[in-house]
Amino acid sequence: MSSLPPLLWLQAFEASARTLSFTAAGRELGVTQAAISQRIRLLEDRLGQKLFVRHPRSLSLTPAGQAWLPSILDGFARIGEGTQEVFGSAAERTVTLRATPVMQQNWLAPRLIAFHRAHPALAVRLVSAIWPDDFGPEGADIELRYGLGNWSGVEGVCLGDESLLPVCSPSLASTLHEPADLADHTLLHAAGFAVGWPTWLELAGVAGLDERGPALTCDNQVMTLALASQGGGVALTHRRLFASRDDLVAPFTLSVPSAERFWMVRPARRQSREESSLLWDWLVDGLSEDA
Repeated sequence: MSSLPPLLWLQAFEASARTLSFTAAGRELGVTQAAISQRIRLLEDRLGQKLFVRHPRSLSLTPAGQAWLPSILDGFARIGEGTQEVFGSAAERTVTLRATPVMQQNWLAPRLIAFHRAHPALAVRLVSAIWPDDFGPEGADIELRYGLGNWSGVEGVCLGDESLLPVCSPSLASTLHEPADLADHTLLHAAGFAVGWPTWLELAGVAGLDERGPALTCDNQVMTLALASQGGGVALTHRRLFASRDDLVAPFTLSVPSAERFWMVRPARRQSREESSLLWDWLVDGLSEDA
């Protein structure tokens, strides 16, 4: 046992290798990025080999790190399974679900209310995530992600085809008769999406209009939709999210399709607990009803 590095160092490596970010690993483990970086350096000194290649804004695993990671993941998984087998508790009935705030508010909330009424004894813990680095197959039983669906280590169910369209308050919509009228209003941008205002405006025949008028950029759609609902501008949002709002209207019927979609995913390398499977199946069954 004396040959094993300290557990804190192993945790730092596992979290950093999974997220490819010292910052994300520190956030997950409740320490600073500097603390994670120091633990990794100590671990690399102990092993006599580099585990990560440090790039200006990212990390990648060295061949040695890639070769070692499966053993570390398996070790933590076996410890977790053994702990559950011997010391299982009522707390394990809690299902952790990670999603972006806008999905929690506009898509998930009504479904969770119905689920809780049907299964009041099962506790659900919601965890918010905004950026891709906030997600990961560990730490959550189920996740609602947005992207192309090509993530490793998870199995996923697509929530359906997705398209984006402009939305705003009813009073502002009354002033919009054609796409060119958007030049007189603030365009609300949500960062991090492959399809944005430039794509929609080009499809509408007014390419470049976004470069000439006022704009506001937010890091999440919760804020862009809040601003739009209060007359603060016009937001481009997913049709799936707009469908549940009664404070927004679509001034134009034109929507632009997106290759990115919303997905429900769960870790593929471990068997789901009964409680997690219950919520998963409930949400999946609801997709067929939506269709």
